[in-house]
Amino acid sequence: MPPSSIDAREPSRPPATPPGRLPRPPGPAVRTGRARWGKRGPATWRPSAADRDILWLYLSTRVGIWLTAYCARWLFPSDPGTHDPGPLLAPFQHWDWDHFLHIAQQGYFPGQAGPWQADWDNREAFFPGFPLVLRAVHVVVPDWGLAGLTVSFVSGAVAVLALARITRHHLYDVEAGRRSVLFFLISPCAVFLAVGYTEALFLALALPAWLAAQRHNWPLAMALTAAATAVRVSGLFLAAALATHFLLTLRSTRNLRPLPWLALPALPLFLFSWFLQSRTGDWMAWKHAQERGWYRVFHTPWEAWINTWNNAFDRTQSTGYAFMFQAELVVMAVGLALLVVLARKRRWPETVYVALSLCALGTSYWYVSIPRAALLWWPLWIGLAAWSLRSPRFKTAYLCLAAPVSTVFALTFCTGRWTG
Repeated sequence: MPPSSIDAREPSRPPATPPGRLPRPPGPAVRTGRARWGKRGPATWRPSAADRDILWLYLSTRVGIWLTAYCARWLFPSDPGTHDPGPLLAPFQHWDWDHFLHIAQQGYFPGQAGPWQADWDNREAFFPGFPLVLRAVHVVVPDWGLAGLTVSFVSGAVAVLALARITRHHLYDVEAGRRSVLFFLISPCAVFLAVGYTEALFLALALPAWLAAQRHNWPLAMALTAAATAVRVSGLFLAAALATHFLLTLRSTRNLRPLPWLALPALPLFLFSWFLQSRTGDWMAWKHAQERGWYRVFHTPWEAWINTWNNAFDRTQSTGYAFMFQAELVVMAVGLALLVVLARKRRWPETVYVALSLCALGTSYWYVSIPRAALLWWPLWIGLAAWSLRSPRFKTAYLCLAAPVSTVFALTFCTGRWTG
């Protein structure tokens, strides 16, 4: 039989999946998210080659930050006269770390002191989640500074694995997962994932909560979100986003039984407010502490922009941190652009999350901590990964620009020159 006859009789075959790209599930499974997870959900958390690549990338960037901190001790010694570099972990122990350390060691009101004695450090502004975890890890790791680094190191590993999985869930591409993690870990404020701050711990809870919601495991998603709320008030923004996701799924699931779980993330905030009220008589003591210490008094968005702009570029009003205020303006612009993109793509849960974050950060006297908060905008890192797949030169441009800025920010923090 001639070859042409054989080819004619052979049934047609679907094209093979491109290397590195996950097969796209059928339509109904995409809507519910169950086909990607399968019946045995926990099995999806088994380490894979892709997970090992992510962890290797994470460890490599941690070594880079540790090396930067080590060099900072010698380049900018704590005592220039004697050229003493100071303690080994000193570069990681600045600013908010002191608040978390004091809360973990002494509580919010040490020695049963009244709230008037806590005004100088405004420790009521910080939620108890991170100090509680820090105190628990301190039982195993005696040094407080090393305990804080351990919390962030382990939490960061969980966060990057979850980020890669969320990216693969959206883009169905293994390489996209790697790129989103790479862009995330090289971002300008990535140093805060390696120090004793709340960003890594929050993401270690928030990103798995998002994955659980994609699987429609609402009890787990809301429990993780409640834990995230105990770490940062941003957990409430996540809870609102997941509530939006739940409402959008009702059309297909018609299942109202998980509805009571949506209220669980408000419990940590209520308990913390109740505790502070019992000592201060103020249900909003944590908010008022932020107003005292960081000028987070409500102002219109345009007032906040003008005040930040003046401190960024007007020498007559500068506070000495002009560069930081310039970074605040840039990241606010990036956040607004991200919000527009998410809304145009009708990704409403992510839109709600980013919008609430921008609203909270953009209505103070001036912008504070927006570059750090951008670490929590995981739709940004997923979007950048998608962009880099369409435009190969974008990855090179991003790394060439972000890497030096990230190094500058790391040196700024490690030498005590950071603000925000």
